[in-house]
Amino acid sequence: MSITTYTELKAALADWLLRDDLTAVLPTFISLAEADINRRVRHWRMEKRATTELDSQYSALPFDFISPIRMSITGNRFAELEAVGQAEMLALRSGNNNGSGSPQYYSITSGEIEVYPSPAGTFTLEMAYYGRIDALGDANADNWMLTYSPDVYLYGALLQAAPYLKDDERIGVWKGLYEEAIAGLVLETDKAKFGGSGLRLKIRSY
Repeated sequence: MSITTYTELKAALADWLLRDDLTAVLPTFISLAEADINRRVRHWRMEKRATTELDSQYSALPFDFISPIRMSITGNRFAELEAVGQAEMLALRSGNNNGSGSPQYYSITSGEIEVYPSPAGTFTLEMAYYGRIDALGDANADNWMLTYSPDVYLYGALLQAAPYLKDDERIGVWKGLYEEAIAGLVLETDKAKFGGSGLRLKIRSY
């Protein structure tokens, strides 16, 4: 059967599980699979951009933010911000008397983006980041992941049923198929970005 919608995914899960008593928890299996996918997958279709006015030390991140790709000040004062850790950020503020100016560094702090120096004025910040896939549900029948990789959803959700199935030998099969599907997504992104050749090292000439 084809799997192109949330309803079809639930029907496929029911067919594979062969357990009428799990019907009520199928949505939970799907949600848990989505959580695992968001943790593990960084696909080019998850890449997003957003802009915000930057006028203080801390600014809100997009609601679907997973991890940064790059942060840049745009406009007449273009500059790509350098990512630093919490300890480095603290050292920068301490060593320079917590000054203000044109931001040069950023860190993710308590669910917000922290910049240094703190903005002396208002800047436009462009954020390129990986965003969570849109969750499936009764009000959202599909998303790009289900459209292009229904196997990831199917095997990922089947694995979430493992606590109910205990020693079911199918669990190992599903796990192998899920890992294979995840690897396929990684390869797809590599091909899209690097022509299938992967990252290339620059060879220095002396």
